[in-house]
Amino acid sequence: MINYVLFDDAGRSDLLPLTFTRPACEVRIGILTIKEKWEIRLKAVISYKTENYLAEKFPFSINERNSSVFINGRVCPDDVLVHEIKKLKLSQSLYKGHTLIAYHGKDAEKIQSKSGATIISYPWDIFKNNGKELETDFTLLTKGRRSKPVSKTNKIIGKGKIFLEAGAGVECAVLNTVNGPIYIGKDAVVMEGCLIRGGFALCEHSELKMGAKIYGPTTIGPHSKVGGEVNNSVIFGYSNKGHDGFLGNSVLGEWCNLGADTNNSNLKNNYGEVKVYNYTQQKMIGTGLQFCGLIMGDHSKTGINTMLNTGTVVGVNANIFGGSFPPPHVPSFSWGGSDKLEKYELHKAFEVAQRVMERRNIALTDTDKKILEKIAEQR
Repeated sequence: MINYVLFDDAGRSDLLPLTFTRPACEVRIGILTIKEKWEIRLKAVISYKTENYLAEKFPFSINERNSSVFINGRVCPDDVLVHEIKKLKLSQSLYKGHTLIAYHGKDAEKIQSKSGATIISYPWDIFKNNGKELETDFTLLTKGRRSKPVSKTNKIIGKGKIFLEAGAGVECAVLNTVNGPIYIGKDAVVMEGCLIRGGFALCEHSELKMGAKIYGPTTIGPHSKVGGEVNNSVIFGYSNKGHDGFLGNSVLGEWCNLGADTNNSNLKNNYGEVKVYNYTQQKMIGTGLQFCGLIMGDHSKTGINTMLNTGTVVGVNANIFGGSFPPPHVPSFSWGGSDKLEKYELHKAFEVAQRVMERRNIALTDTDKKILEKIAEQR
């Protein structure tokens, strides 16, 4: 038997603020998190090797009688990569260019991977590669299975793939599969009047509100509620964008809420390259992209009519409101908007988080609080 462990390397810091509260392998891209992709393909329970302050929630656990293979948590698997990793012998390591992909033992012989697997290096890589990963995950999850029948009240355009899990409800919607598949998770609901262009994934127990307009490739994680207009974005889960407003080329963590008519810009007026705040370099860096919207860490919120500029980065547990654009980087545990950002007191943040999580019948644990306290110290 082999122990498989997903490890965080130095590249984890370039994925902040999304990885403040999770290892890189818990990032959702496509339909599944990176860890879920590996567990399905390797048919194994996988543990973590991450930052000390995250280790209690995401533990390192191996059977010392078995040898261990460590896999970079920023790397999404494909068939070639899985085959290469299964073939790794003791004292061998696998690289893609200069990036360490996996290793089996120390002082390892270096082997170059021939895989074209997705590696996420920056937050925008998530929405940039979401279409590819959505197609891959769709095939992985639906192979050899039959979809729940699609109601005749819906209008289907194209001959692409649609899969509805048990309990999914889709009525009076337009489903366009020309550019990608559409996956509706267990007990998820697409309400009347929704317009969906694949690829698109609505994960379990999530809702697409009436009249929503979705441009793929977009993923809405589990236990989320989304309305308005969304384009090429990924919402990790347990987050709400329940009303009208535009979200484009963006990534939202968990327990976020965008107030009614919150809009983000995803294109500069001069059509130039979008720059975003990078936590590693502590400055704005180029993305190489013309379209890049909002990157938002867990537990952050916006008030109604909030306007967010192109490439805005919001940390963890920020509360944004006001009549003008907030700065391009809103630090974690901030309260306010364009006029002034004050420190969001920890005990107040805990009270809000607890109320929000209780609505999903999930408790804010002491472990969660310790993680948030550590993030607040780094503000």
